[in-house]
Amino acid sequence: MTEAEEIVFIANEMSKRIGPSSGLNGTLKFDFEGKGCVYLDGKSSPNTVSNDNRAADCTITVSLDTFKKMVARELDGTTAFMQGKLRVAGDMALAMKLGPILEKAAG
Repeated sequence: MTEAEEIVFIANEMSKRIGPSSGLNGTLKFDFEGKGCVYLDGKSSPNTVSNDNRAADCTITVSLDTFKKMVARELDGTTAFMQGKLRVAGDMALAMKLGPILEKAAG
């Protein structure tokens, strides 16, 4: 699977696993270092997940490899942030909700 296909797969799986309510109450974008993105709209009802590259309340820039490690619980978001493997722009309060969202995404 190519990286672009993996990013589409991630959006589809997140949409299925998060369901109609993420508890996010904001918009969050995972930017995979310019290779694609996953956009979670936690303001809409029901919540939506897509590969749209739209402005978000919080944008998390991370490599696909680091994201997969976080979902697999091999790396925690705080550690990734402290190591410079994850960058946050925008609303830090939304970034703090990352753990529960990744747990839902992991299933």
